[in-house]
Amino acid sequence: MSKVRIAHLAGPTATIQNTPPLVTSNKARRRRGLAPLTAEDGSALAFDSLRAQRLAAPVTVYVEQFSAHPLEADAAELYGPPDGFIGSDGQFRGERASEADKPVYAVELSPEDGLYPLPYMALQRDGAPWEEETTSPGSETTRQGFYPDGSRSFEEIDRLSIGADGKVNLIGGRALVDFYRVAPPGGFTKGLPAGLRADNGEGDILPERHGQDFFAYKPHHLAKAPPRPLLAKITNDVQAILASGRYDGAIWTQGSPQIEETAYWFNLLIDTNLPIACNAAQRPQGQISNDGPANIVDSVAFIESGIWRDGQGGNRAGTVVIQEQQFFAAREVAKVDARPGGYVATGGHGGILGQVTHTGAPYLMYVPAYRHTANSAVNITRLPSRVEATRLVEGRIARLPVAVKDERGRLLPGAIPLVSIVKDGCYVADGFGDDPADEPDLDLLIRHRLDSGRLCGFVIEGLVPYGSATSHLRGAMLKRAVHGGLPVVRVGRGYPEGFADPDPWTIAGLNLTSTKARLLLMACLMRFGSLSTPADPDAPTASETAALRSAIAEYQHVFDTH
Repeated sequence: MSKVRIAHLAGPTATIQNTPPLVTSNKARRRRGLAPLTAEDGSALAFDSLRAQRLAAPVTVYVEQFSAHPLEADAAELYGPPDGFIGSDGQFRGERASEADKPVYAVELSPEDGLYPLPYMALQRDGAPWEEETTSPGSETTRQGFYPDGSRSFEEIDRLSIGADGKVNLIGGRALVDFYRVAPPGGFTKGLPAGLRADNGEGDILPERHGQDFFAYKPHHLAKAPPRPLLAKITNDVQAILASGRYDGAIWTQGSPQIEETAYWFNLLIDTNLPIACNAAQRPQGQISNDGPANIVDSVAFIESGIWRDGQGGNRAGTVVIQEQQFFAAREVAKVDARPGGYVATGGHGGILGQVTHTGAPYLMYVPAYRHTANSAVNITRLPSRVEATRLVEGRIARLPVAVKDERGRLLPGAIPLVSIVKDGCYVADGFGDDPADEPDLDLLIRHRLDSGRLCGFVIEGLVPYGSATSHLRGAMLKRAVHGGLPVVRVGRGYPEGFADPDPWTIAGLNLTSTKARLLLMACLMRFGSLSTPADPDAPTASETAALRSAIAEYQHVFDTH
């Protein structure tokens, strides 16, 4: 059976592509006369951490027979003879010279074998040992712990992760993988290496910048999160890769708190019938009980299995997040804790589509009933080239065009809408009246959006499950924003199981979380543009009111089906 071909798409702040700090080993410290790493009681650590590294030259090592398991020697009669013996003088001989000689296997190690776990021997330029990524605590002079793409993490999984059958090559044995740096967590600050280079048109090799070309969260004091306009690049790159005809599916990796949002964005925007499996990790690659490798291998199994196919050339599962052997639907998945298993299905009506068994067999038990990916009403193919946004000018509403896609059909960064989440709770009003001055933060936010001339909207996270605001004033202020062309979606706070109630002036977000409702509203704004508006928001005519409600109904239909 031929191997499946998979595109790995590197996303931002991805713990799954991060490692614990490379700490100088005690072997190196003793060689240089440096104080050793110690345990909490002050004693020197008994062992060095072993980090995956490459040999520079071939070497022969001698491994003591029966040292791989404490009960190997108990079944010594089942084993063949060793390769030879190591005497008390340290010399290898083919025959035993005395009873004190150790039986050994001779192992030829070479650079071509791949990575080997070895002590980390590097020191800083000034001779100090490495204790963390930075040269000193709080310093801005730092190394990177995140990988620049998925190739190294996949190689380490293939080389060092052992399957239930005792074998390795858990990815490469079943899939061919190409690696793409869509919005990677690590970057080449001295310029891209050969094979990855992109220049500025003048032949110069451009260095990559943290916070613009790659996005890492560690060291924490230097963390950079991806901005909203980056969604355009992510969408364009993923759409182009999956439309290339080269792949059977894709794996997206990202930071564990954010992956739920990007997965749902793919569900809405990416026009594809191929599976997209999203993976995160709660612990970095190489840390004790790291969960990332198993998640990635499970994604390979999911794509390879074809259980996502609908029998008519489509993908019946949509985008999935695969964590701890479970397949979560992109619409429902949410992280609730920083531990393996810290994901749940929100909404109270399903969301876990299937799982991988303990033997590695994937099963799909449920499929989403809503539209997604190739069938999404708001995917990139169905978005128009331009829509209209509203702007308040001297008390009256003006409409102006906003370009959504360029002539090649790519999403424009400036088109990504500004959608704010307004969280409401009990006892939020500052006073007993109806003066917007009592809500200066919301008043300023609405004014800013109406003055921007951009595609804008609001999500209000209100009462469960209705989504309504407890404050009459805040509700009235948002209604006025609606009359200014800014759609407002209502959802219950937290992870509601019931549906937000219909309302003449706002969009019911059903049982979506506020973060997912924000993404769907952003997609709708790029599909439909700002709401139909009265010329005077304070005095709409009957026909203007009917047009506004018709526009809200158009949005509502998408929320009802996605």
